[in-house]
Amino acid sequence: MDYKKTAAAIKADSFKMASLSRKTRDLALQAMIDTLSAHKDEIFAANEEDLKQAALDQLPMPIQNRLKFDDHKLSDCISGMKDLIAMEDPLFQELLKRKLDDDLTLIKTTCPIGVIGVIFESRPDALVQISSLCVKSGNCAILKGGSEAARTNRILFDLLYKAGTQAGLPKGFAALIEDRAGIDELLKCHESVDLIIPRGSNQFVQYIMANSKIPVMGHADGICHVYVDKDADLQKAVPIVIDSKTQYAAACNAAETLLVHRAAADDFLPALAEAAGSSIEFRGDTASQALMACTPAKDSDFETEYLDTILSVKIVDSLQDAVDHINHYGSHHTDCIITENPETAQRFMSDVDSAGVYQNCSTRFADGFRYGFGAEVGISTGKLHARGPVGLDGLVTYKYKLFGNGQIVSDYASGARSFKFEDIK
Repeated sequence: MDYKKTAAAIKADSFKMASLSRKTRDLALQAMIDTLSAHKDEIFAANEEDLKQAALDQLPMPIQNRLKFDDHKLSDCISGMKDLIAMEDPLFQELLKRKLDDDLTLIKTTCPIGVIGVIFESRPDALVQISSLCVKSGNCAILKGGSEAARTNRILFDLLYKAGTQAGLPKGFAALIEDRAGIDELLKCHESVDLIIPRGSNQFVQYIMANSKIPVMGHADGICHVYVDKDADLQKAVPIVIDSKTQYAAACNAAETLLVHRAAADDFLPALAEAAGSSIEFRGDTASQALMACTPAKDSDFETEYLDTILSVKIVDSLQDAVDHINHYGSHHTDCIITENPETAQRFMSDVDSAGVYQNCSTRFADGFRYGFGAEVGISTGKLHARGPVGLDGLVTYKYKLFGNGQIVSDYASGARSFKFEDIK
């Protein structure tokens, strides 16, 4: 494949994609839903082959867990696509309308980013989510999935592509890269690709950032924390911590470190250990070891994304200690405080520098579908353009349209005319 030529063709089609009506894009999404439902047995059969190969290759269990695409995953994908159809069109929305002068009107409107390259590992459902979000937001997508999901990704892409083009989307609305070399080639296409969104390991994301001129949006790690404050309701705290760690341990929003205020530790840690049983392997600091059965924690444990049922535990002396620990060791993803003190919660939420800050609920809520975005293309821990779960609003940008009637700047520079700057409702 000539990647530069392919990317240029997709860029050309991105202008057609950007001008499509909401009706056309929504009809394409419905066609995609219909074809996924009609061919689900073929999809599951392909996924079973990928799972068998992953087992033979002895891939880590977190990868095998993310690789599975079953009825539940398909149902979630379809539900997300239906939500997208029901949502307002993110395009052509007026963000500002201002009268600069008589017959000189400025309008700020939303528009697609253009061509988005998304590189993801393990999860075939990501292909469906990304494709559908790009369709709704009027963007073209270049997709590169992990080789471990090659069979599942191929059939999903083929089905979605056929449904989309038959429903009126341009041929370049989506493309699938299937060879490893394609990643490096894609990263060179800065003239045609407007944004790269990588979903993978820290090392992988850092590689992407270091080897491309294309803007990158995403996150490297998911080192999430739960802090149990001295004013916590321990009956709430126990199930929140267990859910944050075990509901789906391979996810980037699963908790990796538990911080406990010293005043709560004597009651909370034994209760947590009893409730968790063998479902969690605890790695605790010296103080924690005296209160629960756990493996001694090393400093490196507090900067590790386990993606497994392992939880680092540390006892702290104050809210400030917890905040300092999170801001030092965390990945700015999602962090939670468990407390009944609203002032303490507000301070935690203000001082913790993360995309998601929670009170009294599981970190696993950090998800585009659970936020009502329909789905997400990924989590962004950066601060420019989009932050947190990236849904439709993170896949559009804006342009300024200025409508005049012969005006020239010289008249305003000389003082012959002056601006009025009146916002139009």
